[in-house]
Amino acid sequence: MIAREWKCRVPLTHSESFTKYLYETGIKDSSATPGYLGAQIFRRSVFKNIELTLITYWDKLESISTFAGEDISQARLYPEDEVYELEPDLSVQHYEVIEHQFNVGIPGAQGDVAL
Repeated sequence: MIAREWKCRVPLTHSESFTKYLYETGIKDSSATPGYLGAQIFRRSVFKNIELTLITYWDKLESISTFAGEDISQARLYPEDEVYELEPDLSVQHYEVIEHQFNVGIPGAQGDVAL
């Protein structure tokens, strides 16, 4: 399994709306791609911005190129990103997943429920 990591920053005022937009664009498009296995979005405050980290999971690197294009190290951006004053990382990182374990009984864990 391959994890694809992308980060961006948005002003606090756009945090909620950009997260919804991320579901409508990146998550929707990647989840419609053969070889997509799932995703996680992490959020944290960094000064007056919110940093979001999107990690998508894939069966193999070749599947990612169907979503991202020939150069899978480049971020896939969308035309309306600028509406959210997005500061995107222009490159992404890929990792071989060597451990993948979730304990469903963790307090506060929501399993497969979209937030």
